[in-house]
Amino acid sequence: MHKLNVLILGPSPFISTLNELKIFLKFNPLIDILSDKPNVILYHIEALKESKIKNFINNNNAIKICAGSKKDIFTNCDAFLELPTSLKEINVTVENLAAKKKFNKNSSIEIKNYLLNKNEKKLSKSENFVILTEKEVQLLELFLSNKKPISKDNILSSVWKYSAESDTHTVETHIYRLRKKITEKFMDDKFILNNKDGYYL
Repeated sequence: MHKLNVLILGPSPFISTLNELKIFLKFNPLIDILSDKPNVILYHIEALKESKIKNFINNNNAIKICAGSKKDIFTNCDAFLELPTSLKEINVTVENLAAKKKFNKNSSIEIKNYLLNKNEKKLSKSENFVILTEKEVQLLELFLSNKKPISKDNILSSVWKYSAESDTHTVETHIYRLRKKITEKFMDDKFILNNKDGYYL
């Protein structure tokens, strides 16, 4: 059975303890931040004191598990492990979250540095997100499935099932609104681009 890759971040004692006990863990612990893309990031709350580590965690789409004492304030994580804890609790938490993510995998798509959840119609990055309309989700899926710019006529026929003759600036209006949402929430005005051939990501 393939083991999950779990990146361990935090003070040296926290990292070394888990690494020494790895034979009892049901996952493969990684201790190098430059390791191949981890499935899960298990980090001690103390790791957030380093801005580089904090930014890495916040901008990573892996499952995030934060460990700390009950009084700690934690954000941007999928689960919290209160320390001290048991190896069983760590294993169960990692496995349950991984299973949940696998179940939802078909509904989630990575787009650039964002995560699009089709079921929830939500585009997220770090702690921020915007709620999209059904047509906006379809637009992003169309852009993602095409490596080349897509013309307005092709967008109309693919998303709205319209012919070119029925163009009423539908495409421009929807893309304008989608760009506005993303720019206002994420300060990203380069998410959807366009040239003479059409629109693209």
